Amino acid sequence: MLIGFPPVVAADTHTLILGSFPGEASLAATQYYAHPRNQFWRLLGVELDDPLAELAYEERLRRVLSHGIGVWDVLAACHREGSLDAAIRNAQPNDFASLREHAPKLRKVCFNGKTAGRFAPVIGEAGYTTLVLPSSSPANAMLSFDQKLRLWRDILT
Repeated sequence: MLIGFPPVVAADTHTLILGSFPGEASLAATQYYAHPRNQFWRLLGVELDDPLAELAYEERLRRVLSHGIGVWDVLAACHREGSLDAAIRNAQPNDFASLREHAPKLRKVCFNGKTAGRFAPVIGEAGYTTLVLPSSSPANAMLSFDQKLRLWRDILT
């Protein structure tokens, strides 16, 4: 069983971006979105006008939190060979009920990709605004960086 990461949230987090589950590179580095071709930090950095992709990991997290943005995954644990979402088995969701305790100002939950986006109805029923974004994963090569960015711009609206 693979175990994911704790949430990166603060009391003033208003927007949370949820991935599905960390890939192999992220698990090995113990960092969200550690694969060098994953566009997450670049997309979010352009959106926030902050050079996140150029910063050390701990500074990235600090800066994201300073913008009121949090990062987490929909799954707490799963079995998976490789990094593809399609290979996820025996998935165990994270404890979303605890979000209100850790991030009382949370209003919007964005999903990084369709797999994570399957949880949008459940999160929406809990009273949050939801947005399913195109995946920042290198496996999502159907859209260019600029096409993804146009859709990621809705994070802050």
